[in-house]
Amino acid sequence: MAELKDLTKRSVNYSQWYNDLVLKADLAEQSAVRGCMVIKPYGYAIWEKMQQTLDRMFKEQGVQNAYFPLLIPKSFLSREADHVEGFAKECAVVTHYRLKNAPDGSGVVVDPEARLEEELIIRPTSETIIWNTYRNWIHSYRDLPLLINQWANVMRWEMRTRLFLRTAEFLWQEGHTAHATSDEAWEITQHMINVYADFAENYMAVPVIKGKKSANERFAGAVETLTIEAMMQDGKALQSGTSHFLGQNFAKAFDVTYVNKENKPEYVWATSWGVSTRLMGALIMTHSDDNGLVLPPHLAPIQVVIIPIYKNNDQRDEIAAVVDPIVKEMRRLGISVKFDDADNKRPGFKFADYELKGVPVRLAIGARDIAKGEVEVMRRDTLEKHYAPLEGIAEYCKNLLEDIQENIFKKALAHRESMTRTVDTYEEFKEEIEKGGFILAHWDGTTETEEKIKEETKATIRCIPFDGDTTPGVCMVTGRPSERRVLFARNY
Repeated sequence: MAELKDLTKRSVNYSQWYNDLVLKADLAEQSAVRGCMVIKPYGYAIWEKMQQTLDRMFKEQGVQNAYFPLLIPKSFLSREADHVEGFAKECAVVTHYRLKNAPDGSGVVVDPEARLEEELIIRPTSETIIWNTYRNWIHSYRDLPLLINQWANVMRWEMRTRLFLRTAEFLWQEGHTAHATSDEAWEITQHMINVYADFAENYMAVPVIKGKKSANERFAGAVETLTIEAMMQDGKALQSGTSHFLGQNFAKAFDVTYVNKENKPEYVWATSWGVSTRLMGALIMTHSDDNGLVLPPHLAPIQVVIIPIYKNNDQRDEIAAVVDPIVKEMRRLGISVKFDDADNKRPGFKFADYELKGVPVRLAIGARDIAKGEVEVMRRDTLEKHYAPLEGIAEYCKNLLEDIQENIFKKALAHRESMTRTVDTYEEFKEEIEKGGFILAHWDGTTETEEKIKEETKATIRCIPFDGDTTPGVCMVTGRPSERRVLFARNY
């Protein structure tokens, strides 16, 4: 329990609590490279479960995985004007390909004679290299649609970093699709944001609001950007996934055409969509508490941990004999279970450690429990303890895990609803935004007004929600006509 004393309380300093938790729960740590993180095995195990689930969901839509180069010729970025403008300040550039020993023996230096003919960009995103490749893959309408996803790392040179939420290098997936018609591309754009929302709500237990980005917040090079927005416990929003309708912008920039059924050439229509290890931050900040992580069972690397309580080796062997068939039955039911019979740590330390790491269900069993035919059960979401019969405990835990999954989603949804307000005046908006949360307000649709609000309040338009109040009104800032309310928040 000693380590838990060092976990800052959320009410004292939410940001420090987050940093403490990422480190103490063994999720990630800073690396020797500025702004880059080391994802530790337990953190990576959570990311793997996210990855595996999303990968299955993508493949159910007919998407195939491929891999494209890490390095992108600088000239590629300049072909799509909005794209290069959006990413220029974040690009890391490779200029040389060789080192040599310094003449004075002080170490190694860049060999000035080994300068690249064309500088290379470490990918901040892969639209350009992928569309240059698609030009060789797409010739006829028979080659369409092309549905490709890439699991990769990207680099965006961030000045202020925070583990998982904003790092110079991060892991993600990026889908890139090509279609014969605008309608087909727009349909997949909408479909993928729904896939992300399904994953967020049914696996991460994170309620999200689906909507369209304003022109100011749109992905660089996109015609439209759709988003899912989540609310963290501290009242800040987190963009948790985006899907972009790219129109024909990249097809024209890289001359990607196909011959249609009438034997005429046409530019293809494109989409891209992605989520990243930022979802790890969403998972932590939506559910966790002052005792540590609270993980949704659907993504927990260990769903049930069983801890034996014994005084000697005979008791340990007796407990192990009872637990072994339970473990086998749990695994048969698809439950990820761990029997921690390691004798180098006391049960109290194990309890605290698994609580810190957010394991959804903990079972504690001793010789007396076996004699009574029962086991102590602790659920991580509520920290409630109770006893349950040993008979049928595997099925009991399966049902309990689903109950925990549903409960933490409901808790997060109730929090979001309590942090969502409607305002009509700018003065009221300025007061309410200081309290955090989502604010629904009228906006006149202009970039000028949007930027004024951001400059004066640090709040941005998170999205124009698909659902919600579509009653026309007047902009809270300018008094001009407004088609509907949009969603504002301060964000990560």
